Amino acid sequence: MKEISPNALTRVLTLLLLLIFMDSCRLFRRKENDNASASSKTRTAPSSKSYSKIYNSKTINEIVTLARSYTGVPYRSGGTDGNGMDCSGLLYCVYGEHGFKIPRISWQQSEIGKEISVDELRAGDWVFFVTNKGGTGTINHAGMVTEFRNDKEVLFIHSSSSKGIKEDNLFSKYWMGCFAKATRPF
Repeated sequence: MKEISPNALTRVLTLLLLLIFMDSCRLFRRKENDNASASSKTRTAPSSKSYSKIYNSKTINEIVTLARSYTGVPYRSGGTDGNGMDCSGLLYCVYGEHGFKIPRISWQQSEIGKEISVDELRAGDWVFFVTNKGGTGTINHAGMVTEFRNDKEVLFIHSSSSKGIKEDNLFSKYWMGCFAKATRPF
């Protein structure tokens, strides 16, 4: 029987681990067909309206309003429509409906735009978290600021795995405890 060299065995194991990682990572999964199985909550961007890619206060207000219209939609890993969506799917969906092409995964979304401090937050800014689910220490949750009420209350919308799409206060003990960064996307 032919002996396998330690280098060859290491390469095979590395390749196997890489394949397992890629299979489990949403980054490498196929995009769902948004037009499959229509339901009363499923939406697609109206084809009669042409969206501009101008990111100004009017566009931000429209995006916030659209995001809020999804309140109560259940959490679904990899989802990007009214049948269910995850946190990065919410951003992907509402910005996509306004003509902005953004990455689908939260850690990739966190690399878009200019990083800003919490003191600079305003509606339309993105907030990112490391919730330590899975223990990776990388950004795994995203949301969008919807309303700045005061220095202790900044609402953001996101998709909660237990309660679906909802708004929470960024300054709650839980969210500040896992807050990673904020960005102004465009």
